[in-house]
Amino acid sequence: MTYSGNVTPGGTPAVRELDGLTITKVSVGPMDNNAYLLRCRTTGEQVLIDAANEAPRLLDLVGEAGLAAVVTTHQHMDHWVALEEVVAATGARALVHEEDRAGLPIEAQTVAEGDTVAVGRCALEVIHVRGHTPGSIALLYRDPAGVPHLFTGDSLFPGGVGNTDQDPQRFAALIDDVEHKLFDRLPDETWFYPGHGDDSTLGAERASLPQWRARGW
Repeated sequence: MTYSGNVTPGGTPAVRELDGLTITKVSVGPMDNNAYLLRCRTTGEQVLIDAANEAPRLLDLVGEAGLAAVVTTHQHMDHWVALEEVVAATGARALVHEEDRAGLPIEAQTVAEGDTVAVGRCALEVIHVRGHTPGSIALLYRDPAGVPHLFTGDSLFPGGVGNTDQDPQRFAALIDDVEHKLFDRLPDETWFYPGHGDDSTLGAERASLPQWRARGW
């Protein structure tokens, strides 16, 4: 089945098979959060992006293969409700940016701009994207056999950047980082996976950047 990225709470996960990495996207309730399980196809090592909710469902997805790490894209509670239970059950490392660490319910190791998170023989590059929260991050997988894949948390969605509570300074930081760290660095073919809702590509959104900046949200 062709991967579309369309998932619903309680529905069937969407699975994308790359040469080196399997991406499984699932939506969990009650806020229709996306969680992403990444598995190295060579070693079987797995990493979860955002243990948002429904810990039993996420643990079923992880299965007997275990979990090396859980990366939390930012400190908002709807992205970590299941974190403590998933970490306790799997022994996975909890990872978050230093500036959002205090917002998590458990102790976590910190990551910073330019760090990499290993998924077996694959690697995710950490990109610090300020504005939605002080320590929001995106995670970039540069597929050697295909297009880049970018996990954006709540910093970038189809149709605009994340919520900055009508704070002009936070919005300026977010739109600047999204434009310069993501759109300026990566090609149109880059597929991105947000914290809620459907996926998109940078190419599908690029022409709207001036409109986003002008409207201020």
